[in-house]
Amino acid sequence: MSNIKLFENKKVRSHWDAEKETWYFSIPDVVAILTESVDPGAYWRKLKERLKKEGNETVTNCHALKMTAIDGKQRLTDVADTEQLLRLIQSIPSPKAEPFKQWLAKVGYERMKEIADPEQSLDRARENWQTLGRSEKWIQQRMTGQETRNKLTDYWQQSGVQKADEFALLTNIIHQEWTGLTVKKHKDLKGLKTHNLRDHMSEAELIFTALAELSTRQIAETEEAKGLIENAKAGKKGGNIAKNARKELESKTGKSVVTGENFLQPAKKKNKLK
Repeated sequence: MSNIKLFENKKVRSHWDAEKETWYFSIPDVVAILTESVDPGAYWRKLKERLKKEGNETVTNCHALKMTAIDGKQRLTDVADTEQLLRLIQSIPSPKAEPFKQWLAKVGYERMKEIADPEQSLDRARENWQTLGRSEKWIQQRMTGQETRNKLTDYWQQSGVQKADEFALLTNIIHQEWTGLTVKKHKDLKGLKTHNLRDHMSEAELIFTALAELSTRQIAETEEAKGLIENAKAGKKGGNIAKNARKELESKTGKSVVTGENFLQPAKKKNKLK
């Protein structure tokens, strides 16, 4: 699970490995915060080279994960778990080192609490959306849609779909079927890059996304779909149900359900059907 954490309003790309129950953090992002360097990537490369020459095992054990870059593309990024990061911070002189260590401990503690009590994660999400000015009606729809999504991904896992890229492929099949757009094209329409598409969907988009995913799961369960190919077929059928409903609504209202509006610039694009 990829995520964005904030330290003093600065982004730290992160990834939660559910199997290992471990957070991985983007090292260049941490370097940027601690050093305030204009080129944190170059700073990290030089530091990594020096630490390797010194025989630093922490650097040797660090690995790379694909994370969303500034341009919106997935690129391999050096990451470290909490223990590795704490050791690396000792090699970077910075007045922010101690506050950052405390922040790391807080992130880990909160995640452990959320695992023990998933409701806390939902409460945190609700608070974040409220802070961003989302209406209670929108928040309720977003949370309901997430529950529908979770049930679908649970089924995928149980039916033999395990890899993250397979999850992404199935999601894209459903999305393209009901919207007529890939997830990327939909994000482009809204002018989004690193933001979560669902966090910028209108109420109608959330509802039709949930309908597509609910239909997909129920069809997959009925057909006892197994593996990627069979679940992909169920995804197209589920997406098609939502597409037909979308077209029916659009024919009555004259407005497009799929919109270019987002919560950064709500009036950026009109959603009137041409």
